[in-house]
Amino acid sequence: MLLVSPACRGVYLQTVDPPKPIDLSARGSFASCFQIPRSTPRRECWMRLGTFVCINQNKQRHVFTQNVDLPPMLPKNKKKPYPVPFKQIQEEARKDKKLAQMGIEKQLDPPKNGLLVPNLVPVASQVIDNWKLLIKGLAQLLHLVPVFACSECGAVHVANSGHSIKDCNGPTSSQRRGSHSWVKGTINDVLIPVESYHMYDLFGRRIKHETRFDYERIPALVELCIQAGVDIPEYPCRRRTQPIRMMGKRVIERGGYVREPDKPQTSSSLSSPLAELDTLGACERYPPPIPEDIPRIAQETMDAYEKVRLGVTKLMRKYTVKACGYCSEVHVGPWGHSVKLCGEFKHQWRDGKHGWQDALVDEVFPPNYVWHVRDLKGNPLTGSLRRFYGKAPALVEICMHSGARVPQRYKAMMRLDIIVPDSQEADMVA
Repeated sequence: MLLVSPACRGVYLQTVDPPKPIDLSARGSFASCFQIPRSTPRRECWMRLGTFVCINQNKQRHVFTQNVDLPPMLPKNKKKPYPVPFKQIQEEARKDKKLAQMGIEKQLDPPKNGLLVPNLVPVASQVIDNWKLLIKGLAQLLHLVPVFACSECGAVHVANSGHSIKDCNGPTSSQRRGSHSWVKGTINDVLIPVESYHMYDLFGRRIKHETRFDYERIPALVELCIQAGVDIPEYPCRRRTQPIRMMGKRVIERGGYVREPDKPQTSSSLSSPLAELDTLGACERYPPPIPEDIPRIAQETMDAYEKVRLGVTKLMRKYTVKACGYCSEVHVGPWGHSVKLCGEFKHQWRDGKHGWQDALVDEVFPPNYVWHVRDLKGNPLTGSLRRFYGKAPALVEICMHSGARVPQRYKAMMRLDIIVPDSQEADMVA
């Protein structure tokens, strides 16, 4: 008896009798999931931890990953887990405190001492260039690929119509019995805007709640690249020539406070160079592409997305980025700001202050996963077959339907090798 269960991590083969060689020459309704031709010799097949393993008569092992589950959604009534174990954080704090009691300065390497890392300056420049290309390509593709967003929650769907899966968790979802309230999506539904305060000096005065309006909010990705060495005249940044000195958590020498230079006069039009760094009004700036250029633009946008994510990962290994453990606030710098605007779980106990911890790449550059649809004009997705559907980042889904190649690491996530059965066949699946 052959049972296929895509709901688990992989497609599992289970037999009622003890394990024995399975003859796959007779292909049933689900045997096409494995895409094995009739001429293939008899093989022994089984599953291990969501990986489909085939061993042929020549003892050659082939591993095919068919299904990868996404990380679980974190509950909002709890604090996010620390990226670094808390015991390790405590041990490092004890070492710093012991050195400070002995009067020994902390040894800091760039960029912890305020200096730039020379080999990461080109990486930051490439991230900025690919970020501009990503916004431009996505704005052009949104004229062709329909995107829907729920007005009550953050769900997004890429298809000609919204899906019928009742998983809405908005404020009025109980009145709609979990059904989404679909409206036309925008570029900010695909590239979730994550902003942070721009600081001229990272080691200067900390942002207070009363002085929060003195600092401009820009995309956190752009702020990270500016602090990593990208020069943007509209957003000046202090470049130190002498390292700072710290003893424990106290800065004993920062080179004094330097007055921030006056910003140049910038144009407010949507065609200004500064507007290329923001998603605001991107669809109005870039017209729809001609049909011949759609596959090329889709592939360039897909490549830009992967390069931006890879570049941000490299920068965050050296440069400190803080994220709130309760909300989505992000701050680029060695310490978080003191603005009291956190309204998440038990914010009254913290007087509205953020609970800062080290940020992850997904918090600075969120992927925003959506249900994968094989045909944009097909029937809407149903909740009874949701365990057979895969997921992918919204931008990857848009570029795929525009003619781009799907990267290998997203194929198992999208469950491209699993055939979605009918509702009657789904009842036969274990």
